[in-house]
Amino acid sequence: MNRLYTALLIVPTGIGAAIGGYAGDAMPVARTLASVCDRLITHPNVLNGAQLYWSLPNAFYVEGYGLDKFAAGCWGLRPIHQNRIGLILDKGIETDLRLRHLQAADAARATLGLNLTDYVITDAPLNVELRTATSGASWGTIGNPDSLLRAAEVLISKAGAEAIAVVARFPDDIGSEALQNYRHGQGVDPLAGAEAIISHLIVKTFQIPCAHSPALSPLPLDPDLSPRSAAEELGYTFLPSVLVGLSRAPQFVVNPHRVETLPGTSLQPPRHITSLHEDIWAKEVDAVVIPATACGSSAVLSLSQSQAQIITVAENQTTMQVPPAPLGIKAIAVNSYLEAIGVMAAHKAGVNPTVLCGAIANLHCLSTTDD
Repeated sequence: MNRLYTALLIVPTGIGAAIGGYAGDAMPVARTLASVCDRLITHPNVLNGAQLYWSLPNAFYVEGYGLDKFAAGCWGLRPIHQNRIGLILDKGIETDLRLRHLQAADAARATLGLNLTDYVITDAPLNVELRTATSGASWGTIGNPDSLLRAAEVLISKAGAEAIAVVARFPDDIGSEALQNYRHGQGVDPLAGAEAIISHLIVKTFQIPCAHSPALSPLPLDPDLSPRSAAEELGYTFLPSVLVGLSRAPQFVVNPHRVETLPGTSLQPPRHITSLHEDIWAKEVDAVVIPATACGSSAVLSLSQSQAQIITVAENQTTMQVPPAPLGIKAIAVNSYLEAIGVMAAHKAGVNPTVLCGAIANLHCLSTTDD
């Protein structure tokens, strides 16, 4: 039996990726990649399209911190049929806006059949603040992270949650230049960096799947809206795609030789430690597809030391300037995702992709001497 071909698609969050830096606009890439591999591992930034989503039976929805731990060999991924999802709502969300999100959660239960626990409202407003780095990348802070962790612990210990969806109130900045650029398909998602911090905190602390959906006031209509940003204009909440993704997100399995503690909680780590046959580990990753200027992530650096084939896409420009060569990463450079898909298909077939080009050089004889 042939081994399963496993690919990893990464589009880092909050760095203005031309493809994947907007409202789920990397989903077409993920759908196509998933059709030419047996298993596709990617992250919420790729698959979340606000109220739009596309369930891929062979795709694994893995939060960024969990993806880094997986790539480093610390955690494995355990496929599941369904997660029981706990919902955290920020105390700072206004009553009407909170009701909109609760109705979206009820719709996901009634219409999609998702399994949700009762929800928890944080005991203090999370007080999210947005920041921009000198590179142009977005990031942010949480004023009350302990309140977020207490809410997650209640859902896990009392409601039996197996995955966590967080809805935090984000600042409204309707007139900002950054937001206008984003809505017109330019610049950086101003929310993405802060969203990543929220989900990282829960995954790091509890080793459980998590994704975030921001709560925002509706924006005025814009006739010049970019198609890449349009999914976020369809309603009052971005929660549906998060709930769909978390419903089948793989559980984390801790490498028994690299067990970590969970400081500040009453839970006993880890949730899963005995490896099963179906668990996926970093050594099984065959290919990694990334933007050509964003090769400095922890996951890419870890997997560049493995047998995985790194494929960089030049067309997907970002605000980062971190190409593979200065980092000592050996990669196949392509211009577009269409080319990347072809390279991956050849790799899966065991075909050297260079022989698919018109000219093939002759073999050369190597010298057996030092001359």
